[in-house]
Amino acid sequence: MDFLDLIAHPIRLRIMHAMGGGRLLTTTQLCARIPEASQATVYRHIDLLVGNGILEVAKEQKVRGAVQRHYGLRQDRAVVGAEMVRSLTPEDHRQAFATAMTALLAEFNTYLDREQADPVADQVGYRQHALWLSPAELDQLIAELRAAIAPRLANKPTPERAQYLLSPIHFPVEASQQKAEQPTTGADQEPSA
Repeated sequence: MDFLDLIAHPIRLRIMHAMGGGRLLTTTQLCARIPEASQATVYRHIDLLVGNGILEVAKEQKVRGAVQRHYGLRQDRAVVGAEMVRSLTPEDHRQAFATAMTALLAEFNTYLDREQADPVADQVGYRQHALWLSPAELDQLIAELRAAIAPRLANKPTPERAQYLLSPIHFPVEASQQKAEQPTTGADQEPSA
């Protein structure tokens, strides 16, 4: 199984989200985070992630005669690098985006299904903004977002912290005028009479 196929699955993606911030979780805790999946399904996906080096057994302890494993995410192995992104086909992008949206929708539904869910108090947001940006302005915006987000990725779970799922998404809605006005090559032009 290649790396993209491994991580581009809604259940495995949700397991990886749950493990963020250096969190160590048991299969029982992960099953509670993904209530719509059977225990056997969650176990199978954990085994795949462990077998492929994305998760690791961080500690084991005896509980009522059985060994309870706490898993951790290997951040160094759970990254889609620039080289891989460049190699993706449009169909790969469609599939990865659909998987990400499926996982996001499942996470949001799980949140709303909690008795104590309070979107106003929890400052839930899902706004979309259409921005006009030059390539340089887009580069600057991405750099500013990374600068704001990156230090917080190292935050560890504490009693006063809640885990939030942040999903920045950006893509051009239409071709830029500059790209649209570029002359076509001879192969694309109609033959002259």
